[in-house]
Amino acid sequence: MAIKKQRFMPFTYKMMIPYLLLVLLTDVLIGYISYSMLTESRTEMAETNIRTGMEQARNNIRYQMDEIQRMSDTLFGSLPFQRALQKKGDRLDIYLTMMDEIVPQLKSPLQLFGNNIRFMLYTLNSDLNIVSGDNLEEPIKDSDYYILPFEDIAGTKWYQALKDSERDNIWIQIDTDQKLGNISHIRRLVSFSDYKTVIGYVRITASLGDLLGGFSAFPVEDGVTLRLIDQLTGDPLYQSGTAEQGDTQESYLSLHEKIPGSDFVIETLVPHTYLTRDAGRLQKVILGVCAISFIVMTFIGFIVARLSGRKMSRIVGLVRSFQEGNFQKRIRFSGNDEFVQIAAAFNLMAINIQELINSVYVQGIQKKQAELEALQAQINPHFLYNTLSTINSLANLGEIEKVTGMVQGLSRFYRLTLNQGNVYILLKKELEQVETYLEIQRVKYADAFTIYVDVDPDILDMQIIKLVLQPFVENVFKHAWFGETIAIRLTGKRIGDRIELKVIDNGIGMRPETVRKLMTGPTQAGGYGVKNVDERIKLRYGDAYGVTIASIYGAGTTVQLLFPADVRDRNDADESTTS
Repeated sequence: MAIKKQRFMPFTYKMMIPYLLLVLLTDVLIGYISYSMLTESRTEMAETNIRTGMEQARNNIRYQMDEIQRMSDTLFGSLPFQRALQKKGDRLDIYLTMMDEIVPQLKSPLQLFGNNIRFMLYTLNSDLNIVSGDNLEEPIKDSDYYILPFEDIAGTKWYQALKDSERDNIWIQIDTDQKLGNISHIRRLVSFSDYKTVIGYVRITASLGDLLGGFSAFPVEDGVTLRLIDQLTGDPLYQSGTAEQGDTQESYLSLHEKIPGSDFVIETLVPHTYLTRDAGRLQKVILGVCAISFIVMTFIGFIVARLSGRKMSRIVGLVRSFQEGNFQKRIRFSGNDEFVQIAAAFNLMAINIQELINSVYVQGIQKKQAELEALQAQINPHFLYNTLSTINSLANLGEIEKVTGMVQGLSRFYRLTLNQGNVYILLKKELEQVETYLEIQRVKYADAFTIYVDVDPDILDMQIIKLVLQPFVENVFKHAWFGETIAIRLTGKRIGDRIELKVIDNGIGMRPETVRKLMTGPTQAGGYGVKNVDERIKLRYGDAYGVTIASIYGAGTTVQLLFPADVRDRNDADESTTS
């Protein structure tokens, strides 16, 4: 019986485990605390810096929005400007009015405002001259003013929505503002006479990037994203950065700063990776230091355990040799300590185990041989009984010549069966034995059966255990006969490292349940020799070999026998030579 090899740990090494676990736990605790403190500090610092930048951006955009608001207030409250917008009459008078009252009030804010803007005046007075300015489809490059006809905006969606509502003096993105990153301030101009009649619209467009100011406090290249959100709609009016609209706080730290006096909110999305990148570098350093510390302490512990555990290692080596089945090895210690007593006990145990294994092994060989001899002994009387029964029947019928022929054939058959006491027989001798059996049957059945032999010549001199084909040929005559004649075919060939023999007949065949009963043991229909042959083959060669039966009821039966190619058990070979 093989001894299962088990893993073990020397006692001296076990003594080092609590110490190493304590070192590891301390390293992990220090590293975790350091990492947590640095991450928290870095997050607070980054959040403070970004909030400061957001406050600056808020103040900057609020200041510039107030400036633009003052521009529109100036035009809204200027009576000369309103009269000029409603001027009718001679074109020269209108031109002079524009140059004296309208254009100066449009140009002066452009010179005072710090960033580039577009100052647009949409007038309902068709007599005023049109000033088109630069292309509204392109980004703002320089400050410019426009005097445009009301018809340019009359059909737009934003105007229709504004006209039907009471909203005025608002900030909104219209036309190409969203595409260009701009925002516009829209205000109605009404007549001073009744303060109801609309005489025009003022639109002041500025770049949101300019309104928000510089982005030095927002490291966009590190993944930080700045947005300007309209609280009423929830839509982003402006974005600088790569964050997507659906990104959540699982990936980002979200900071908000409301712009007073407006519906706008500045939102900053800070990636958590940006917050912890410095902590990540320190984490690597801490992990490296802890790993080096742990490796050094492990090495020291190993050396100490090695020096103090040499005797134990020798005992372990002896145990391993026992696990591998080597019981010849012995161990000797000098001195008078516990290891000497352990070594003596192991040596005595090895002697006892070796004697026990030898005893069990010999008994196993004897048991195997007894089983084989018992199975072999069962075959011969079984066949002899069947043959003598046939001879008795022929004698009762007065068939003296047939009786004589069967007795002679039976003599030759048993001479081949004895095989000088050897268990193994050449395949060609086994086939000769089958032919002898068929000669006996031919006395009884005359020419009612036909035999075909197709065996490769190169396997005829290979050895198999004897009496493996005759029981299946006998079963053909006993159970497969159907009609007046029957054909039997014997084949043999080598397949890789195996020999395959087949007994094929065109008899009545068997149903699947009959085949199963044949393979499990004797039944009322026979089959004693089938199970006997299968057990003898498996007992000799192993479960990979043996008998397989394939049969179709009404179409015949094929019996397959598998053997190793000229491989014999060493003990069996010795037995055959001494028999």
